Amino acid sequence: MGRIENALKKGEKNLIAYLTAGDPCIEKTPELVLGMERGGAALVEIGIPYSDPLADGPVIQAASTRALSKDISIEKIFDAVEKIRKESQIPLVFLVYYNTIHNYGGEEFLKKCEETGVDGLIIPDLPMEEQKELPKNASVSIIPLVALNSGDRIENIVKDATGFVYCISSFGVTGTRDTISNKASEIVSEIKKYTDIPVALGFGISHNKMVEDVNRYADAAIVGSAIVKVIEKTKGSAKEVEDFVASLLR
Repeated sequence: MGRIENALKKGEKNLIAYLTAGDPCIEKTPELVLGMERGGAALVEIGIPYSDPLADGPVIQAASTRALSKDISIEKIFDAVEKIRKESQIPLVFLVYYNTIHNYGGEEFLKKCEETGVDGLIIPDLPMEEQKELPKNASVSIIPLVALNSGDRIENIVKDATGFVYCISSFGVTGTRDTISNKASEIVSEIKKYTDIPVALGFGISHNKMVEDVNRYADAAIVGSAIVKVIEKTKGSAKEVEDFVASLLR
């Protein structure tokens, strides 16, 4: 078992925390990740800023814009991961759009992930049918995305998955919401028919009651936009982010 499966222990309240690399600056990214870990996050999802995101709502788009304005680069992000790895073994996954991988070189990108300690990749714009474009690397999981309308594709999407399955709780882009679709628990149950790896639910989760509810049927709740708002408001205070993450798990 890898770091991801070891961290997302079934039957426990698990939280996956998201931040955008380089927001408010790349120097703060390692501090923020370590703050999330101290707050109780089981895994951290690091978004690689991209100018034309497919899945990101306005909060995370704004974070990407802030990061890109500071001349963020993929090499600086890998350097930040190396700094994190000197302090922590918390699982790390990139949310990255395929063009970034393609421009870097697929084999080289995955090798760099392995070398620096990135455990997995979430690639929103690379459907299952096109994942043959990626070279194989046993050390880096390709995290599959399952939507509310994936229907009879679910078995094929998850049957060979490693790491965890990312179940999208709502239609549309990321962003905080007041409720989660009643269909979410049904989709998680359907996914669990075809895989034993953890299933995490994301998109819209913003407070501790939602985290608690999600963990009743999924193996982890993913919180993104709500954390990014705290990072923006506090100008990247690791202590404030730590406290907010801890509040989500109370």
